[in-house]
Amino acid sequence: MTMRTAPRNTGPGGRLVRSLCLIAVVLGGAWFATGSPVIAQSVTMGPSGFPVPRFVSLKSDRVNVRVGPTLEHRIGWTYLRSGLPVEIVQEFENWRRIRDWQGEEGWVFHSLLSGRRTALVTPWEKAGTTPLRADPRSDARLAAELAPNVLVNVGSCREGWCRVSGSGFSGWIDQTRLFGVYPDETVE
Repeated sequence: MTMRTAPRNTGPGGRLVRSLCLIAVVLGGAWFATGSPVIAQSVTMGPSGFPVPRFVSLKSDRVNVRVGPTLEHRIGWTYLRSGLPVEIVQEFENWRRIRDWQGEEGWVFHSLLSGRRTALVTPWEKAGTTPLRADPRSDARLAAELAPNVLVNVGSCREGWCRVSGSGFSGWIDQTRLFGVYPDETVE
C-alpha cells in the first residue's frame, strides 16, 4: 500500500479523467501488442540540471499531489509516508511531475522531494516474499525474505543487484524486484 488519501471531491470529472486514462492505457497496450515499433524512453536534462526521468523519494510524511504545476491547481491526493520512491517524468519551473508505482501521475513542489534513493519491494505483488541475499548472487546465503511493499534504502546497484537496507536487515536484492531503480541502472 502506498499510503495515500483520496481527493476530497472526486465528482464526475475525476471519474471521467480516470476513465479516459484507463482507455488510453488499454489502447496503448493494444498498440504495443500489435507489434508496432516501441520508442525507447530517452533521458534528457531537465531545467533543474538533473536527468528526466529519474527516481527520487518523498521528503515528508504528508505530500500533496496536485493536478497541475501551481498552488491554484486542486489537490488530487496526498501521500502519507515519507521515503516513498517516485519517478520524476517532467519538470516545470519549481514543480515536478511524478509517477508512482501504480502509474498515477501528478505535480509536486520540488522542495517536497529528496534525492535519497529508496525502493519498494515488489509492490505489484499481493503475497509471497523476495529473497534478500548476503552477496550479490542468486546462490548466496539468504539474509532475509522481504514481503511486498517493504520500503528499503538503496545503497548501490550494479550488475542486476542492489544493496539495500532497512530496519533490522541489510543485503542484496535482485534489481528487477524493486520499484525505485531502473533495470540495469548503476547506483553509486
